[in-house]
Amino acid sequence: MAELEIYLTIFLKLMIGLASLVFVTRLLGKKHMSQVTPFDFVYALILGGTVEETIYHMDHTIPQMLFSIAAWGILIFAVEKITQKYDRLRAPLKGRSQVLMRDGKVSIKELERANLELEQLRGMLRQKGFFSLREVKYVFLETSGEISVMRDGEQPAADHPSILLVDEGRIHEDNLHEAGVDEKWLLSSLAEEGIDNLKDIYYAEWSKPHGFYIKKYEHCL
Repeated sequence: MAELEIYLTIFLKLMIGLASLVFVTRLLGKKHMSQVTPFDFVYALILGGTVEETIYHMDHTIPQMLFSIAAWGILIFAVEKITQKYDRLRAPLKGRSQVLMRDGKVSIKELERANLELEQLRGMLRQKGFFSLREVKYVFLETSGEISVMRDGEQPAADHPSILLVDEGRIHEDNLHEAGVDEKWLLSSLAEEGIDNLKDIYYAEWSKPHGFYIKKYEHCL
């Protein structure tokens, strides 16, 4: 009988916990997954953890579970309303968008602030259908971690993926092999572009149809 009572209590907690989580989530507003910020993820994680801890610990009662959910929900609801009212608190609590590229120039400082490498940015751009940095005019890193991209209308859309041959003054050996060229060819080709020092280059992309697209450090933000 005691064991049956334990199972019934767990089931009852599950039902009440599910209903409470649905209620609190609806109260805090509807968001697409792409709109979820790190702050939203943390509060959802703690909210779920609170219910989980209560369900499988018999010394945690249902009223205690409801109190924990209500208290956490009220705190988060208060934070949401405060950030809507006071702009100065929105950035520290919810984050703000960052401009990773402006007028076709990569912002090295913003990339570092976002803990992103150039190759990671290029990967995110490929997921958006941009296969060369030459196509891009603006890139915004949103608070959700997604990027928004504005195409450079003066540049043609790439019909072939570009290959990053030089990244932050260093040659990508693996990418050289992928492109079917060697270091001697690269250095010779860069010299034809008027570049004698690799350390001056922030990145150099190459593709067969369009050739090189090079940005020196002095041309970045």
